[in-house]
Amino acid sequence: MAITIYHNARCGISRNTLAAIRDAGYEPQIIDYLANPPTRDTLTRLIADAGITVREAVRSKEAVFTESGLDQPDSSDAALLDAMVAHPILIERPFVVTPNGVRLCRPFTRVHEIL
Repeated sequence: MAITIYHNARCGISRNTLAAIRDAGYEPQIIDYLANPPTRDTLTRLIADAGITVREAVRSKEAVFTESGLDQPDSSDAALLDAMVAHPILIERPFVVTPNGVRLCRPFTRVHEIL
């Protein structure tokens, strides 16, 4: 089965998700999204396919979120997407893509829904 994980090796949840995929017998394509961020179109598709909102896909605890003024309740989805593309640290992680669907794997056990 083809599996892709948008991974941050410094994130414990991302590491646990990768381990769960491997424990299930799969070796995924690993995309270090900080070094190789998804395009705006890809990010938009990941969010939609995961069935979440743009606001649920953004890491609001990062300093750049507040510094960019995105903490305002009227920040648009377009502004949030633009910020995530410009500053990939704002992308919540990890997104996992399989033929069975897409999930933002928080908690990491959500990956089992699509394996």
